[in-house]
Amino acid sequence: MAAYWLYWLLMKFLIWPMLIGAAILEVSGDAVIRKGLRGGGWAVIVPGCVMLASYGVLVNLVKWDLSKLLGVYVAFFAAVAILWGRIVLKETVPVSTWLGLALIIGGGLVIQFGQK
Repeated sequence: MAAYWLYWLLMKFLIWPMLIGAAILEVSGDAVIRKGLRGGGWAVIVPGCVMLASYGVLVNLVKWDLSKLLGVYVAFFAAVAILWGRIVLKETVPVSTWLGLALIIGGGLVIQFGQK
């Protein structure tokens, strides 16, 4: 019984870091595969594939309905992807992209906190 409550508490408080971690794995895995396809070869592509598979496992550890889970996750993924491009890749992000991100995050909030 104690193990159940410990698991419940961990899942309750670790959901948000798990979604962020999954988004980081997905974005970085995609970036690694992209690098491999542009000259790095299979030695770079394979670790990217492992990262993408790891994202799939991590995000699905969250015990929500799939529609809610992926609806909310899209907001995390979009934010991490845009921030990755801006911070890591030093890309210029236009105002329209930031506005689109705000809309996506708004949608994620509606999915998470909307009618139950």
